[in-house]
Amino acid sequence: MTWWEAVVLGLVQGLTEFLPISSSAHLRIVGELLPTGTDPGAAFTAVTQIGTESAVLLYFRRDIAKICVAWWRALTGQHGAGWRARMGAADPDARMAWWIALGSVPIVVLGLLFEDSIKGPFRNLFLVAMTLAGFALVLGWADRRGTKERGLETITWRHAVLFGFAQALALVPGVSRSGGTITAGLLLGYTRSAAARYSFLLAIPAVLGSGVQQLVTSLDDFGTAGTPSLGVTVLATLIAFVVGYLVIIAFLKIVESYSYQPFVVYRIALAAVVVVLLLAGVLEPMGASA
Repeated sequence: MTWWEAVVLGLVQGLTEFLPISSSAHLRIVGELLPTGTDPGAAFTAVTQIGTESAVLLYFRRDIAKICVAWWRALTGQHGAGWRARMGAADPDARMAWWIALGSVPIVVLGLLFEDSIKGPFRNLFLVAMTLAGFALVLGWADRRGTKERGLETITWRHAVLFGFAQALALVPGVSRSGGTITAGLLLGYTRSAAARYSFLLAIPAVLGSGVQQLVTSLDDFGTAGTPSLGVTVLATLIAFVVGYLVIIAFLKIVESYSYQPFVVYRIALAAVVVVLLLAGVLEPMGASA
């Protein structure tokens, strides 16, 4: 991977991570269309997501600090000595910390169980096209059907688990982590803004954890035959951070006023383009290096 290709992929990661259109699918597709013509790989994808999640930490720094402080106060018994008080019964911010932790369990467990499939078969572009189109229809249906009445303060442990499993669907490129979480939120009756904000917060432990784990385990592999070097990966990550921060600002403003239907149309159109390129031999289902 060249330096300018890393710039392109960093832009793609930053532009698509927070939109319900699947950043991993876009990296998979765009990576093969670049001159080197190879799948950048699950490790590259996970590490560049550190950049976009760092943008989340910066943008939501006050919310995150408020949640952490409230959680600590509840845990140490400042709201009462009973277990309900320590679980945040009297403080929605303290409960949010527990719900984020609970909602992170599914993607961690399933990510470890299906690690080999995530790096291999799940990256098949025919599967990516199918998930892009299929979950576009689910998102569109949820956006029309959802009552959009609930705020984040009403999240329960059951909803936290459902959000977590919805996020875990993004282990398959094309589903979209934010898309899965937002779809679940809409079906559960949350407002578009609440579902979007919770998708950002819920992603922090899972995506940062995955990125750090991939960085540690793949450190010796960067730059070997068929893999991006550590230098271009860091460059792409930095670009993803800057672009991702700007996208967060724009996306939260958009969802407060508009529906998700444009994203539904885009996903279906992209799926159709991918299938055409596959049938024409421009793209290879498992990548040119496979």
